[in-house]
Amino acid sequence: MVDILLVLLGFFMLTWSFARQERELDVQMPSAGEAKEQRASVGEVIINVKADGELVMNRRTMNPDELLEALAKVASLYPDQAVVLRGDQRVDYGHIVSTLDLCRRANIWNVAFATSAPEKNPTP
Repeated sequence: MVDILLVLLGFFMLTWSFARQERELDVQMPSAGEAKEQRASVGEVIINVKADGELVMNRRTMNPDELLEALAKVASLYPDQAVVLRGDQRVDYGHIVSTLDLCRRANIWNVAFATSAPEKNPTP
């Protein structure tokens, strides 16, 4: 009985850890030589910009007006709220700029751009 409870506890802790992170699997971020894996903090707002310009926040696809409204609500509750912008490496730069503009219109100034660490090639 204790073994089953420990397995369940481990399962829930693992799934809770992944649920805290808003990560879209189909967003391929550009790599940066100095990129470091950041731990997601509780309440962190992550906006994913997919390759086709589609905006996703909290696992929900939004149009620009919906995103602006959601960001404005967050900014009114938490004035210093940080936003992480995860743009696909194939997305048109104009989509990133317009998303950044939405953040500023919502009165959010603390915006970070997410990158991934470069892949390490094994030496032969």
